[in-house]
Amino acid sequence: MSGKKSVRIAGVMPDAQTQSEGFRAARVARQNVLVEDYLELISDLLAEGSEARQVDIAGRLGVSQPTVAKMLGRLTADGLVTRKPWRGVFLTVAGRKVADEARRRHRVVEAFLLALGVSHENALIDAEGVEHYVGEETLSLFQVAIEGGLREFMTKLRADPKKSTV
Repeated sequence: MSGKKSVRIAGVMPDAQTQSEGFRAARVARQNVLVEDYLELISDLLAEGSEARQVDIAGRLGVSQPTVAKMLGRLTADGLVTRKPWRGVFLTVAGRKVADEARRRHRVVEAFLLALGVSHENALIDAEGVEHYVGEETLSLFQVAIEGGLREFMTKLRADPKKSTV
């Protein structure tokens, strides 16, 4: 992003460059969502001690096995996974790097949502989407808020709603 800051005031559009950067970032994130989800899931399955098999990936993602097969072909071609006959799917070094970064982002977003007071179930679900779209600056500030006592602040705020300025 450029060094130029733009604040959206109700009813006033941001400058064209800032708005186009936002749309560009969203397009890039949409392109990476599936790749990151697959790699993070494969990593989780392998870490759990089980193999990352096509049938398991399909079941966890709620998609068909042919859909998984197509994506695994893409991930293999991109050098992110390797497949061994009768053994399942494994991450390459590059695939592990993408999975680890996606997991880091997921954990920060999930912790932030939990600190806000979002239920565990909804925090898991919402973090799965937000992790792909939140920028590094925002992610860093989520972490600062968590470490700065956001959970305690929100607990006090919920206990005395009169203090809320929203």
